[in-house]
Amino acid sequence: MISFAHRRLCRAAAIALTMLPLVAGAQAFPSHALRIVVPFAPGGAVDTVARIVGAQLSTQVGQAVIVENKPGGQANIGAELVAHAAPDGYTMLLGANGLATNPTLMAMSFDPLQALAAVARVGYAPLVLVVPESSPALDVQALVKYIHEHPGQTNYGSAAVGGSGHLASELFKMKTATDSQHVPYKGGAPALTDLIAGRLTYMLINPLEAAPHVKAGKLRALAVSSPRRIASLPDVPTFDAAGVKGFQATVWWGFLVPAATPKDAVARLQQEILKALADPQVKGKLELLGAVVEPQDAAAFGAFLRAETETWAEVIRTAHIRAE
Repeated sequence: MISFAHRRLCRAAAIALTMLPLVAGAQAFPSHALRIVVPFAPGGAVDTVARIVGAQLSTQVGQAVIVENKPGGQANIGAELVAHAAPDGYTMLLGANGLATNPTLMAMSFDPLQALAAVARVGYAPLVLVVPESSPALDVQALVKYIHEHPGQTNYGSAAVGGSGHLASELFKMKTATDSQHVPYKGGAPALTDLIAGRLTYMLINPLEAAPHVKAGKLRALAVSSPRRIASLPDVPTFDAAGVKGFQATVWWGFLVPAATPKDAVARLQQEILKALADPQVKGKLELLGAVVEPQDAAAFGAFLRAETETWAEVIRTAHIRAE
């Protein structure tokens, strides 16, 4: 005769067996390809960071990691795509400064702070002031003088209205009492093409995009917007050393997912991204391009994004900047 205790043991075993597929499914994430949406054109800094980190993620999780470029809308097209994607952890956004500035710059169909959940921040890079190699300006003061001597004839490019390059360039104009026309692009790569061709006077852009062209002799770097020189451009002085005191501006990057993504999926992605960023080869590649690898977990990155949104909202309103 089967005892009551034995029946309870059998029932518990049966329940445990029915739960095995659920446990296995949870452990299997990710079980197919991951997607990183880059809201800028191919070849830019965000695209480069996504591909370096994505390649390592693929190795770690044993699944393909696909980088998908969705430029346009001041980086809102790609961000909105992710905000409305299935909240299953398989679609990530590699966002940048626009997530914090766009809500103040323009009317948006979604609120990044509500529609997206932070996963991990990658780090940041100071911006670098570059001119075409054919430019007569050999240093910052020469560029300032050239702009003053050619009123209405100079311009600068940026990856987007209200982006890091645009806001930094407006700050540069204020610091140097200069005036140049803004020419916005859909990403840093097409803007650099026109700069190299001499159709733009200057740009403030991150070193991941600028350094290869500087080393190739196509662009001349005049200053970096950081307290000290950077490894990727060791011969380039800081703005302080170049005579423009107190000028600092950076671009940052971080991974986000749809807000309703399960916490266990977010935790797994956070774990793998932070592991990838700790890999010496990944860190070395990013630092060689001029990035400062300074990872943050989901909680810290979320707090950072909220603080950035508040800070730049005040700056944008004070400067009366609006997206066109």
